[in-house]
Order: sequence, then structure tokens, then C-alpha cells
Amino acid sequence: MIMYCPHCGADLPDDALFCLKCGTKIISEKVKPAGTSTPAIIAPAEVTALKCPSCSAPITPKFGEMVVTCLYCGSTITLVNDGWRSVQKQTMLLIKFSEKQQIIDKIHGLMDKGLLHRHLQEDSKLEEMSLSMIPYWIVSTSARTSIVASDVAAEAGQIATTVALAGLMGAALGGGRGRRGGFGGGFGGPLMTGAVLGGTMGAGRGNIKKTQELDNNYNFPIVALKAFTQYQPRDYAFALEERTFFDMAKVPKGVQIMNGDIGEEVAKYQAKTLVDQLQSDKAHAQFHMIQQLNTQVDVSETELLHAPIWFARYDHEGKKIILVIDGNSGGIINSIGLA
Repeated sequence: MIMYCPHCGADLPDDALFCLKCGTKIISEKVKPAGTSTPAIIAPAEVTALKCPSCSAPITPKFGEMVVTCLYCGSTITLVNDGWRSVQKQTMLLIKFSEKQQIIDKIHGLMDKGLLHRHLQEDSKLEEMSLSMIPYWIVSTSARTSIVASDVAAEAGQIATTVALAGLMGAALGGGRGRRGGFGGGFGGPLMTGAVLGGTMGAGRGNIKKTQELDNNYNFPIVALKAFTQYQPRDYAFALEERTFFDMAKVPKGVQIMNGDIGEEVAKYQAKTLVDQLQSDKAHAQFHMIQQLNTQVDVSETELLHAPIWFARYDHEGKKIILVIDGNSGGIINSIGLA
């Protein structure tokens, strides 16, 4: 195992007690307590240059970056509270939609959809279109939502039965309408019918409840780049079955590879929040008259993925239309400004 100075990142012999370059005292990994699983710290947070722990290639993180990819071997260095540590090799999705015209054709079908949007793309000015490899934390989550909701079909049937019953009672009791002594024109008049109807329906509604479970597993993508968080997917899944280990040679020239500035722990927290919202949306789409909703989200593991992302911005009569497209599958991740 190659040792590095925790202060300046210089290569060190295995038995070094001090850094030969800057003089920093070296604490040997051998004196660590047995059984510890804490990843070895490569360098402190303020370091500006270090070498990849996998291939020894130079790495120069920029200010604010928390996730740095080695462009030579694909290994990842991530910043934690006490310094930089190594993460297993990250993965990537290959670029299948590499030409602008392919994306323009995709956008045309989306923007010009429907009578109200006919010729929308032709009448809009393309201001920006770019392709970059964007880092995402893929957070594996399991979500279980308990739902207490009214059974609308059963309630409707009971209401219909109640109305029919109230009609029969009104007919039977309302024959004396117009007779003397009848309150409101008769003992079985509208007041009595309304009271029976309201009371019966009110009593029936309180019993028509069902408890449901909504269980889902997600490989939820969290944008690892702050400048791109406004395009965070809400309900999108990358084709992870097609991912491969990161390989610089598979990225065409001119395509920028972005490092991340959002850490793993922040990504886990965001994933739990967004999965909770997604479960709520799915519950309200599936069940009516929800009275109680409770979701438990558990995170199991994370993975860093670089995905090819097309970003397109149009101007239509002063209104901005922004589309974010998956360069691997051609799927639309975000569409902003399309009513």
C-alpha cells in the first residue's frame, strides 16, 4: 500500500515516521485499534494537490469540490469531516445520443406536442445546448408507506342505498303532508327526511376506512453538483443495468467531466426527503380521501455515477424553456417552462 503525507500528499516509504518533503509527523496505520473500519485519510481538507491512491496519478481538486474523479483510473476521492478518503471505483453510463441533431429531434417531439404547442420549437430561439458528464449519487432506498383512506366505491354505494332508504321512509311517513298537527306540513315531511338522510349518511361514512401499504425500492439519483440542483430529478431512474466502470477513454473529446461538490451524507438526507415526497404523490394518485399517511425510508448504500446529460435552453417570446435530457437513454429528466 502506498503511503501519502497527510499534509502535502507526497509519496512516503511504508516505514516513514516523518514526511521527507514537509516534515509532518506520520502516524502509522499499524497502530490503529484492531477491527476499525474507518477508511484511511489520504489528506486533510485544505490540501490542493494529491495523488490518486489507486494509480498515483496527480489530482488537483478545485475549491469547493467534495467529490473528485481520477481521470486516469476512475477512482473517486471524497471529502469527509477529517479529510479526503478513497471511494471504490465509480461507474458511468455511456453516451448513446452524442449528436445535437438527435437531441433536437427528441426535443421537437416534446415541445410541439398538442395543438397549443404546434410549431413551438420553430418559433423559439435555441440559446444553449451542451453535453457534460454530471455526477449523481445513486442512493439505494426502501420506502414503506402506511395509508388510511376512505373506500370511495363502498362509500358511494352506501350513500346511494341511504338515499333510496330515505326516499322510502319519506314516502311512507309523508302521506300526512297537509294534515293538521303535522309539524312542517306533516310528520314525515322534508325536515324528517333530511334528518334521517343526514344521520344515516353521517353514521355510514365513519366506518368506511381501509388501511393500505405502499412499498417501493428506489435507486434514487441525487445531483452531486450544486450548480445543477435546480434540475434535481423528482421521479426518474437511470438505466443502471447499462452502467460500466468509469473509463476516460469512453468519453468523447470535448465532453466536460464535472466533479461534485455535494457530499455523500447530504445526498442520503436529500434522498430520504425526496423519496418521502414521491411516496406521498403516488399514494394520492392511487387512493382518494387519504386521512392518514406515514412513510418510513431506509437507506442501504450509495454509489457515484457519472451520467451524460444534455442541457438545452430556448427562448420563446421572452419565456425560458429548459430541458434536461439523459444522453444514455434519451429520456427527459426535466422540462421547465412547458405548460
